[in-house]
This record gives sequence, structure tokens and C-alpha cells, in this order.
Amino acid sequence: MLASARRTVGKLSIRPVSVRRVGLKLIAFGLLFAAVWFLRPWLHGIIYTTVYSPMFLLLVGGSLLVALLLFFAPPIGETLGESMTSKGTVLGVAVGVLLVLSLGVGFIASPVEQRTIAEQTLDGVEIVDEPPAMNEDNPRIAPRAVSDVQTDGTLSYPQHQLGASDIARAEDGSLVWSYPIEPDQFRNQIQGNQIGLVHAEMTAMEDRTVQAYDEFEFTYGQNNRFWQNVEWQLKKQDGFWSAYQDDPYEFVHDGDAYMVYPKTGHEWQLTPFPHTTPTWDGVALVHEDGTIEQLSPEEAQERPELQGQRLYPVSNTKTYAESLEYREGILNVLPAIGQFENATVPASMPAGVGNDQPFVVDLEDEQMSYSYALEVTGGGTGLAEIWFFDAETGTPVMYDTTDQNVFGPERAVGIARGTDTQTEWGPDGEAMAVEPVLATVDGSLYWHIKVTTSDQTDVVRNIFVNADGGGPDTDQGGTAVMETTSAVTDFIAGDIDESELEEADDIEIEDAPDDTEDEDDDIAYFIVITDDDGNEVDRIPVEEGQETIIDTPDSEADDDDETGE
Repeated sequence: MLASARRTVGKLSIRPVSVRRVGLKLIAFGLLFAAVWFLRPWLHGIIYTTVYSPMFLLLVGGSLLVALLLFFAPPIGETLGESMTSKGTVLGVAVGVLLVLSLGVGFIASPVEQRTIAEQTLDGVEIVDEPPAMNEDNPRIAPRAVSDVQTDGTLSYPQHQLGASDIARAEDGSLVWSYPIEPDQFRNQIQGNQIGLVHAEMTAMEDRTVQAYDEFEFTYGQNNRFWQNVEWQLKKQDGFWSAYQDDPYEFVHDGDAYMVYPKTGHEWQLTPFPHTTPTWDGVALVHEDGTIEQLSPEEAQERPELQGQRLYPVSNTKTYAESLEYREGILNVLPAIGQFENATVPASMPAGVGNDQPFVVDLEDEQMSYSYALEVTGGGTGLAEIWFFDAETGTPVMYDTTDQNVFGPERAVGIARGTDTQTEWGPDGEAMAVEPVLATVDGSLYWHIKVTTSDQTDVVRNIFVNADGGGPDTDQGGTAVMETTSAVTDFIAGDIDESELEEADDIEIEDAPDDTEDEDDDIAYFIVITDDDGNEVDRIPVEEGQETIIDTPDSEADDDDETGE
């Protein structure tokens, strides 16, 4: 009697629970759970985001819960097909409702999260009166793109390739571009191994060395497939509840090779509205023999083989720098009603200059740091603050530039291009001005810009542009051009040999007026060229993000000049 009983709700017929049916469903659920458990490294991103995102926790977590309840619920309808259709309809409605609710939660949680992160960032910052001094022995001279081209053209491994580059510290203390030698092609990715690493010198302009350490065969490597992949093993072991948002880097210490993965975590904040904020979970130290040590921040800082390396996640500092727009509260940056007081954002890089912020720089005493130039939100391209995050501890240091009229990378690159008006600049020209990085010289801020060939096969010179338009030991504009490594290191050290420098004496930058005509609305600034007597001979408009090409005018200003992309 009981087994055949039915209950009708509206037009739906709901049959009672069958012990046999429940048992089969438990078995099916167990098999599904086992598959998810085995494949959890592949599902890591979905699971992690669901657990640590209010929006996705409600949408994905809620949808899975409803699906699970419907799966174990009694059949709805007379047939299996009717039951599946009815339950699918219920699930679809539930997902639609959860989607609307999750969008609302995300709309509220996102600015609250940014505000909390901004408060946490400001709580730990050290404000300094002068920008930190640079390590003159480790300047960034070879950009990533040039290093990639040169390194790839120097080495050849038939069954391997060079992976993505990142910055590490070599045993001699210098900064290098580090590459894994990873297996290439699908079969090699299954059967082969990562056979070591390559270090390419980044602190020299000429005769750069490329050192291959190809005698190290990692049990778990990058670009391997399935369980041979190092990230599979990271997430399968104790590091599942961390996010690996930074690229790894490789180095050699005392004859042993290592890989390092900085780890990001998150923690829930329940007030004033549920949200999460990033934390530092330490690093994963990968040994050649397959041993993976999940080190806490304190353990990582104490390990001798990690001294001087970057341990703190770059992705965390990017989140912190971007959150500073909310330092004065959420209402302060709302459209139409916000005053945008003290609101800052990382300065955008000009189009075609390669890397974006942050830049890894080496401060004095071999203190690796992540450098950010911040500009006022919507207030032009002048800089408001310079932030440095210690790469070993994450401790932030801030230098306020508000009262100094320090200009940003867009203008600096324009000045650098103006040092050689004979050159056609841009990817289709003769040379490119790339990777503007802030450097401190005798307490003054300079934009350190690299000039490469258009195919980025070589660095031909480095240019330092004083960020406030003038500076010590340089003439008009404070622009110094170097063609040797020694000139660069001497300049950073303050020991400047005038014979090594070239000056852009006839180049000035003038901001576009606020009342420009309609066709000039996109003009960011003008490059003004003057003759030896100080008379203006040309005025070249430069649009936002424009790759500038300048032909040199004669001092009589008789020739026509062109500007293009």
C-alpha cells in the first residue's frame, strides 16, 4: 500500500521515497564526488572562487545545493522524463533567482571589499620623505621582450621550449630573467620532464650573458600534462586552499635548482557586508626531486635559499594599489556625487611600451620591491604618489609627490622620443621607447626608459627623464641618454660622467589647454621643439596612447614635420 501511494501537489504527482532509489542515488553521488576529488586540481579555480567570492558563493553554491536537493527528492510526475523536466524547471527558476540576487550581492560587496582593502593597505604603510634609493648594481636595462627574443634565439632544445619569463635573483646577487626549460609537444608533455632553467642577464646593455642550467630534471614541471604537472601537484597536496595567481620563477642555490610559487589566500570579512580580502599564504618551494614544501610567510623568510628572492605575491600588491581609489570611502568615488578626494589609481602605461605596472626593481641592499606610480583619478597624468611593496614581506612604503608636479610615463616617453627626432618611433619604425620605470637618482625621481630596435632584438640605449622636468647634472629637461651599462650604473649611483650623456636641450613638453577645439579633444600634450636661441620651431600634438614619429626640423624651421602612428 505504502509503496504505491502517491501525493498530488497541484498538477504534479509526487511519489514517496524509495529506499532502493535513494541507495542508487547515494552510490551515484559518491562516484561523482570521487571523480571531483580526483580531478580537483583542474576544478581548483571554480571551487576556490566559489568559496571566497560572495557573488559566486550565492550563485554557484546555491545552485549546487538546489541541484543536490532535487537529485535526492522524490520523483515528480508519472515518468522519468516528466520528473526530469519538472525538476529541471525548478532548477532553472532557482538559478535565475540566484543570478539576480548574486548580481545584487556583487554590486554591494565589490566596493565594500575595495574600501576594506584600502584601509588595510593604509594601516601598514610607511610614509617617507624621500623615495627609496636604488641599487645601482642591478638596474633594469634589458626589457622582457628583448630578453625573450635574444634568449629564444640563443638556445635550442629539440623536445623542449623556454617557458614564460619572470624575475629572479641569481647567486651573484644580480637580477635576471628566469625561464623554465619545459617539454614541448603533447607526447613530450606526458612522458618528458622539465630539464632545468635559463637565466638571462637583465642588468647590462652590451654583451649580456645567457646561462643555461639544463642538467636539472624536475620530477614535476611546468607545461607537463596531468599529474606530472607541477601545478597539479601543488593543488593536490596541502596548497589547495591557496590561489596561485603569480607566475613561478626558477633559480639555483648551492648546486640545487628550485621553483617558487608565491601563494595568495583570502579571508572572510562579515561587516559591514560579507566580503573577502586577500592574504599572503606563503610560498610553495618545489625541489628537483618532486618534493613540494608549503612554507608559511615566516618559514619562507627564514629559508637561506630564498634570501633575496621575491616571496610576496605581485597580484596582492596590484589589488592593494587599485583599492587606494577608495581610501576616502565609497561615496567619494561614486559617479556624479563623489568628490574624488585623494582618489588615486595606478598610472596607465602608453601604448606599445611592453610591461605594465608593477615593475620589479632592486633597491639598495638588494631589497627587491614592486614599484607603482599612482595618478589622481580622472585628474590628468601627473603623479600623486609612488608606492613600493617589499618583495619579501609585502610591507608598503609610500612617497607623496603631490606638491612636486611629477609627470607620468606618457609624458616621459614623449620626451624620450624627442631626444632623437631623426628616428621613426614605433613598431613599424626604427626604434621603440619601452618599459618606463621610476628610478631614484640623488633623491630625485627619473623615468628610466629603454630604447630597443623595432623588432626588439637589442637594446641600443637607455634614457633617463627627470620626472619633474629638471634635475641635477643635466640641462634643460633633465634628460640623459646612455649607451653603455657603466653610464647607467654611474648615473644611478650619482657619479655622472658628462661625456657619457647626451642632452635633449631643445625638447619641451607642454600640456594641452583645457579649451582645445573638438578635433583636439584627444590631445594629451604637445612636444615643443626650439632652436638654440629658444625660439619655438615646431609644436607637435600627441594624442593619448599615440606612438609618436617625429622628423627633425632644421633650426630655421623650414621643413615640414609629421606626426603619426
